Amino acid sequence: MAAITASMVAELRAKTDAPMMECKKALTEADGDLGKAEEILRVKLGNKASKAAARVTAEGIVGTYISADGKLAAIVEVNCETDFVAKNDDFLAFTKAVAELVATQNPADVAALSGLALQGSNVEAVRTALVGKIGENISIRRFERVEAKGKAAQYIHGGSKVGVLLDLVGGDDATAKDIAMHIAASKPKSLDASGVAPELIETERRVAIEKAKESGKPEEMLAKIAEGTVQKFLKEVTLLSQVFVKAEDGKQTIEQLLKSKSASVASFTLYLVGEGIEKKVTDFAAEVAAQAAAAQAR
Repeated sequence: MAAITASMVAELRAKTDAPMMECKKALTEADGDLGKAEEILRVKLGNKASKAAARVTAEGIVGTYISADGKLAAIVEVNCETDFVAKNDDFLAFTKAVAELVATQNPADVAALSGLALQGSNVEAVRTALVGKIGENISIRRFERVEAKGKAAQYIHGGSKVGVLLDLVGGDDATAKDIAMHIAASKPKSLDASGVAPELIETERRVAIEKAKESGKPEEMLAKIAEGTVQKFLKEVTLLSQVFVKAEDGKQTIEQLLKSKSASVASFTLYLVGEGIEKKVTDFAAEVAAQAAAAQAR
């Protein structure tokens, strides 16, 4: 039996909002497996134990670049340590320059991007100099480059904490902006069911079966119940099946909206700053005391 530590309980509670004792029980039942414990809580507590997986846990911004003709575009996430630095003009300018380099130079990965020429030097040298000037660590986390089949559009929200890059074929600029805004608000995982990771689907299926068992449903109904749950899940997380956030009737799906505009979505990228990064929690009072003690010791 794995030892269940306070930090494990705290991590599970942060992900699920479930009571601490329930988290400890779930971890004990799962023998310390965090993912399995989360599933157990979802079975026992339902949606109360299912927070958005795309929770923002680190600072920085999402930046975009789109060429004048809309045919070439890029989206990048650049991270820093505090929200204060995320608003710094030099940091913003660096992110903008990096996004343009991604679009125009097509680097294979972050390492290749770091070696590209920038401001008489290269990206890595400029980043290092900026770290020295600002006093915080800065990193280029990820990027996506698009050669648009139609025309690229972007939507940035929440102080550049949420960014969307959309390739819309047909339609018009207003439609592109509306759909990009919808993506930022509804956070689809893929365009349609074919793009949803199989492991996510299987997780939903397992949870549905266990919940049905817990409620006493007969064995012969479990598969049908699970399939219904999976289909509902796919409608909720795939862009084309989602109800348009601005639908006047509250029913029009993105697929129906696109059809009415003779348009289609070739691709989209959604970045949430800090998605999947565990943010360091600091004790401010302790940090100040430590700094004061260090100053006196000099």
